Amino acid sequence: MATLLARKTAARRAGNPASSLRFDWVYAALSAWVVGGLYLDGWAHSHGRVDDTFFTPWHAVLYSGVLAISVFLFVNQWRGLGQGYALWRALPVGYTVSLLGAGLFIVGGGIDFVWHELFGFEANLEALLSPAHLLLATSGILMITGPLRSGYYRLRAGQAYGWRELGPVLVSLLAVLSILTFFTDFAHPATEFYATHVRPQRSFDPRISLNIAGILLHTGLLMGMLLFALRRWLLPVGAITLLLGINGALMTVFTDTREVIPAFVAAGLIADGLRLWLKPALTRPGAWYGFAFLVPLALFSLYFLTAQLTGGIGWTIHLWLGTIFMAGVMGLLVSFLLLPPFQKGEEVV
Repeated sequence: MATLLARKTAARRAGNPASSLRFDWVYAALSAWVVGGLYLDGWAHSHGRVDDTFFTPWHAVLYSGVLAISVFLFVNQWRGLGQGYALWRALPVGYTVSLLGAGLFIVGGGIDFVWHELFGFEANLEALLSPAHLLLATSGILMITGPLRSGYYRLRAGQAYGWRELGPVLVSLLAVLSILTFFTDFAHPATEFYATHVRPQRSFDPRISLNIAGILLHTGLLMGMLLFALRRWLLPVGAITLLLGINGALMTVFTDTREVIPAFVAAGLIADGLRLWLKPALTRPGAWYGFAFLVPLALFSLYFLTAQLTGGIGWTIHLWLGTIFMAGVMGLLVSFLLLPPFQKGEEVV
């Protein structure tokens, strides 16, 4: 018995199965399927296409994507075990957490079904803050970030990679950003274009305050994701346009505010240009901070320009110009988290 156990232990492989670019691309495509299903379900809810039932075509798209990811992970987990890898190392580096997320998502789907039976179906803001849905959001982020974790460990820091190598990472980043903005769409500047039709009065108007707070919140989410990627890699040309443009377009499906999409695409092009010009990096703090300030400044300058061109800005210059500047400051503050202005050993005056 001891000899058999010793042989079994000796046959066990160390580490994880080797990751591959093909594996990451397949998984990134499956993640896009899941996020697409999420937004399709959100569109259906916001356009009155959903009855009081769990079994809808929109849920079918979302959960079939989750099922496809789960099967993909399970098959590769089984294959890794058969090759002699340990249970918690049978998938390529970065994907064990995805397997846990997929399992948690399936459990969360059952909890969501029971929640609807007990407390009824959520409406409007309730659907975003329902504990069952927040559990699905958390497990979904764990699930779709496999390519991001894989790329973080597989691709060398500070190196320039093309779309072929870094594409799965960018798709994963976009998927995470899109889940975060989906569950905060009640404050996203693309969903409620208040700048065109809400004029400030002497009394307090909560809609304007919500729009400004949403701009600052979105700036924090966007710049946090973007600067995280820039801190690790030299992104290919067009990567920022992908993040801003597609995420901005997705956020218009709830209220059909498609007129704002060109502002997000143009801001992405400007941001890509700024990256090439400034070359922000941890070794170039001035360029790093300048980039973090200028990107949201450009985005929301275009946002308010769109408001002016499509319906006229209803706000005073004090409000819209101050909001643009505050967005830049928010981006700058986020950049301080990744590159503190006072480094170790530096004298603080």
